[in-house]
Amino acid sequence: MAAYLVVDCRVTDASRYEEYKRLAPPAIARYGGRYLARGGETVVLEGGWQPNRVVVLEFPSLEQARAFYDSPEYVAARAVREGAAQMNIIAVAGV
Repeated sequence: MAAYLVVDCRVTDASRYEEYKRLAPPAIARYGGRYLARGGETVVLEGGWQPNRVVVLEFPSLEQARAFYDSPEYVAARAVREGAAQMNIIAVAGV
């Protein structure tokens, strides 16, 4: 069953964040993930959530999403991102 990572990202250092953007896609692809949304326009339809940069990733399973997040490749990307962005990330299993 597919799983999705939903990310709300506030970039605090755009130049440093560019390096993270270079490192993350190969790690995502290696674990079977793909981008469904990547920082596009958002519209709040209900509630008080004011998202920043929203990213949605699809993985083949929740296990693959977790394997990606804990992978050496993504751990390295997260280290580069430190101090360049603040993220809220959830993983949710599909139906």
